[in-house]
Amino acid sequence: MSAQQQPATGGDPSPREGSWAGRRWDGLRERVRHGLRTRAWRLRLYGLLSVQAGIAAALAWFVVFQFLGNPTPVLAPTTAVGIVAASMGSRLRRTIELLVGVVLGLAVGDTLMPFFGIGAWQTGVVVVLAIIVAVLLKGGGSLLTQAGGTAVLIATLEPPVRDLSVPRFVDAAVGGVIGLAVGLLVVPIHPQRTVQRLAEPVLDPAVAALHDLAAALRRRDLGAAQRGLGALRTLSPRLTALDEGLDAAQEVVRLAPLRWRERPSLAFYTEAVRHMERSLHSCRSIARRLTKALRDDEPISEEFPAAIDLLATSVQTLRCSIRAREEPREARQQILAAVELIGKAQGAAATDPTRPHTHRLGYSGMIAAGEFRTAAQDLLIASGLDADRSAKLVRRTADPDGWG
Repeated sequence: MSAQQQPATGGDPSPREGSWAGRRWDGLRERVRHGLRTRAWRLRLYGLLSVQAGIAAALAWFVVFQFLGNPTPVLAPTTAVGIVAASMGSRLRRTIELLVGVVLGLAVGDTLMPFFGIGAWQTGVVVVLAIIVAVLLKGGGSLLTQAGGTAVLIATLEPPVRDLSVPRFVDAAVGGVIGLAVGLLVVPIHPQRTVQRLAEPVLDPAVAALHDLAAALRRRDLGAAQRGLGALRTLSPRLTALDEGLDAAQEVVRLAPLRWRERPSLAFYTEAVRHMERSLHSCRSIARRLTKALRDDEPISEEFPAAIDLLATSVQTLRCSIRAREEPREARQQILAAVELIGKAQGAAATDPTRPHTHRLGYSGMIAAGEFRTAAQDLLIASGLDADRSAKLVRRTADPDGWG
């Protein structure tokens, strides 16, 4: 008897250990896959920048060395690379800031270094003064960085000789022009592909977070709802990168002859992405309000999680329709169906207070419903409808009997 029991007793830990090890192994594999996907995405997004930077640096060095007679061109390739690195924002504005920063660094360095010489404290003083001048001129981060960096170059790499600011500035100007030309004329980015690649790490996690939020509301799981809200909040840096990418794409189609033919399609695509981005801000407010509703033990109508699931699905449907350049009829139907569910939830809360709490909305839920209608309106605008028609559709769908 004991001999028969022993294998069973001794065998129990093995499945548990195997299950624990399996979960750890699956988690490790998922982290590795996620890391590889992230790096592959970054390579696809920024790989062209490395080519642009290399070409710009080589051309700047060659032009200054060959045609301007500078045997040690430093500022030209440095400025060219800085211009290319600004491709995820406004290159023209960044070019001006970089060149003004170079001028400030040159002016301060060439003025002070002949008197103080080269050394540690001299370098520190020159950098401090260059940045102070940039601050007084109300310069941005690029101007401050370039002014301080140029001052360091002058203080450490260049001899303290007077009357060299003009040729050094010419070197920097040549580098800036070459960097701008390479980024906009020679090897311009593909506007729509760049925006699509920047939108991927925003929309996919946002959709997943909304589905998670809906599941948490059904279970009234406060911890899961907070995690969904946290996932939406972590998208802020990616939204900033997406905004910069949209600005860069618009600048490319405006200035790069190779991309002029893409102006109409990019204009629609940019408008759609911006309104989808606005809807995500509203979704974050929805998640915050519903999380507070759970924390305060407020009732949440059963229609609300269904509406959130449907709205998240509509984001993916709309995204696929825009990429395929198809009329997004299905996405609009899904958006309006979600709004209809919210209208039912609001109506139940307002007209029938005797219904069970699972079919009513509290104070935070009512505010979240208003934010939901705003998000739906932005998604309808992203689908190609004008603002007035979108607003009328949302009002009519959410309130067919004239409630509210």
